[in-house]
Amino acid sequence: MIPSLLVFVRLIVGYFFFILFILCCPFCYPSDCLGRRLGPRLLGRVDDSGQRLVKDFHKILNQVNTEEIPNGLKLPESFSQLVAEMKSNQYDAKTFALTLRAMMEKFEREIRESKFAELMNKHFTASSIPKGIHCLSLRLTDEYSSNAHARRQLPAPELLPLLSDNSYHHFILSTDNILAASVVVTSTVASSLRPEKIVFHVITDKKTYAGMHSWFALNSVSPAIIEVKGVHQFEWLTRENVPVLEAVESHNSIRNYYHGNHVAGANLSDTTPRMFASKLQARSPKYISLLNHLRIYLPELFPNLDKVVFLDDDVVIQRDLSPLWDIDLKGKVNGAVETCRGEDEWVMSKRFKNYFNFSHPLIANNLDSEECAWAYGMNVFDLHTWRKTSIRETYHSWLRENLKSNLTMWKLGTLPPALIAFKGHVHAIDPEWHMLGLGYQNKTDIESVKRAAVIHYNGQSKPWLPIGFEHLRPFWTKYVNYSNDFVRNCHIMET
Repeated sequence: MIPSLLVFVRLIVGYFFFILFILCCPFCYPSDCLGRRLGPRLLGRVDDSGQRLVKDFHKILNQVNTEEIPNGLKLPESFSQLVAEMKSNQYDAKTFALTLRAMMEKFEREIRESKFAELMNKHFTASSIPKGIHCLSLRLTDEYSSNAHARRQLPAPELLPLLSDNSYHHFILSTDNILAASVVVTSTVASSLRPEKIVFHVITDKKTYAGMHSWFALNSVSPAIIEVKGVHQFEWLTRENVPVLEAVESHNSIRNYYHGNHVAGANLSDTTPRMFASKLQARSPKYISLLNHLRIYLPELFPNLDKVVFLDDDVVIQRDLSPLWDIDLKGKVNGAVETCRGEDEWVMSKRFKNYFNFSHPLIANNLDSEECAWAYGMNVFDLHTWRKTSIRETYHSWLRENLKSNLTMWKLGTLPPALIAFKGHVHAIDPEWHMLGLGYQNKTDIESVKRAAVIHYNGQSKPWLPIGFEHLRPFWTKYVNYSNDFVRNCHIMET
């Protein structure tokens, strides 16, 4: 959008200033004053030489447009300075046009550089942990070690059999963000017509486990049931069972790709700000986190469950989700919202060509670029059917191939290999169950947000970050308990 706008401004302002000057200022063309000669033509009073003057005018513009701008050309800082210099130096029409073109190109470069700098700052902000959220995790971890109530068993011993009772509605959430987890759980329970039937399984990493456990031990979600487990507490998650992910996390070139300098070697002149933003998002360190890949192991991690709903930590639940368990998946594994059609042409226009490099022979020979994509974030998984498939093996196989190709088959995290692995196993559900784009589309329709069962802040502008969209943040903050002592002491304030 920015480049096209600059071209438009450049043309309009250039023509306007050029015409204005030649009509008003006393500089001369080779044999006569161009302003005095061309003025009548532009004002509708054509004399005998009018046609030739128009051609001369266009000739100057075309000539200046194709010539190289001299390296040492000193440019005025403003248009008023340009006018002053022209009056004192008696520039001819060509010098004026060339100077004006150089000024416009300089401003265009500065705007592009400013836009790329803004995108880099946004990327670093999106990849960082806000001070308040970091404080919350540290204080709750300390509470776990000093407060027996923060260490109480979740759930209570008499409720343990319900963790594998398939008559309950089981939600799974994988995250290391305690505040975000609290919003997901709180909004789900608050929106439910039968909260006593809800069982939440929260999975986190080892460093966040104590803090996450403390939060839910000290902040009851009753009548819902909740358990908190660290990845280190799953016996199945061994190096033997997740060899590819072990390679992803330890591979030097992969770690450098996600954690290294994101600008070094990049030719910013060959890309647009929007393309650059997509490339930055693809290099988020979260994409090599085990927590982000855990959903592919749900059948093994929860061997006694038949049907679950998996939620990302950047969603808010606004409606009762119990009807999801009544959806007939027609023998498929994954109930998901498709993202290739919808009113929002930016958010809902994703096909395989948006995620894969179809110049790679393996991709070109095995995938259809026009195939409709679907969304992670709120998925209904039939684990019973899933266990009869080779989805996990397919996922691992394609991860290996992408590693071998030095990440040239796709760049963006966990969705591309899942699009391949779940191919033929996806049942499309009504899009009103899951609305996407609240983390990167600031023109999101508010009425559509209000109607959606689940709203998803996918993208960089998370609601807990300062770069979150102000008009969309209240849908998230309404479920934050700002009166909580830990939240207040960490200065996590409502905005």
